[in-house]
Amino acid sequence: MSDDRATNGELCLATLRDTDRDRYLACLLSPEDKRPALAALYGFNAEIARVRDMVRDPLPGEIRLQWWRDFLEGGSQADGLGDTGGNPIAAGLQDAIETYRLPRQTLVAMTEARIFDLYDDPLTDRNALEGYAGETASALIQLASLILSPEDAARSTQAAGHAGVAQAIAGFILLLPIHRRRNQLYLPLDLLAATGLDRDSFLAGSDKPRISAAIQAFAGLGLEHLDKARRAGALPPALVPAFVPAALVEPVLKRASRRGADALDGDMQSPQWRRQLQMLKAAVLKRF
Repeated sequence: MSDDRATNGELCLATLRDTDRDRYLACLLSPEDKRPALAALYGFNAEIARVRDMVRDPLPGEIRLQWWRDFLEGGSQADGLGDTGGNPIAAGLQDAIETYRLPRQTLVAMTEARIFDLYDDPLTDRNALEGYAGETASALIQLASLILSPEDAARSTQAAGHAGVAQAIAGFILLLPIHRRRNQLYLPLDLLAATGLDRDSFLAGSDKPRISAAIQAFAGLGLEHLDKARRAGALPPALVPAFVPAALVEPVLKRASRRGADALDGDMQSPQWRRQLQMLKAAVLKRF
């Protein structure tokens, strides 16, 4: 590894430590030679996932996402906007794309899916939820798998798909208090309707029994996908680090099922030390 690449890898890891501590640990649990590419990929994901947190209005957020789309499609380099020298994540991602032949269109689709985050439109149904998760969380697992072992990645597509949906649902549950303050909602409307709620009544938070039923059904959907991911076949050992973050999903979903409406205001997240132990256990046992 060249000195520049090594330095850039260290910068990506340092950035990831601040923006996504769980995937930072997943990098450390990966083979050393794969860490720079994984850190750049996960750093890119963290950048596009937190755009809503960094802007007040959708338009500046769309401009940020457009920069990444232009960079991935090569257009921004042509007009000088895509100079990766000042952006270690972009430089690292470019290197990962070239080294591991990562599909640019999958990364572009990840970026485009994040436009949804900038607005307050609801997900209409389960299919819309699964489509969003497929283009974000599931795609991230699949891309990480390509870095870790291109030969084995094709064997994990089904597991990655279901694990990503479960991961996305757990993430939405963790962010319920923040999303509610923004008037934002990721529980599908058809799930709310099945429990006698609509978007406004859920966000109002007053009908605790029905809200509990909706959150329990949402968590149950996540557990269903997690079970399908685990039953999708034996996970190739080389791909275990890509799935290690999914080891954090089950405790969140089960906690939400127990607490129901309390998830609107309560903290469903385990302490950092506990999450680290869960991920380390998954890496050692080679299952999530």
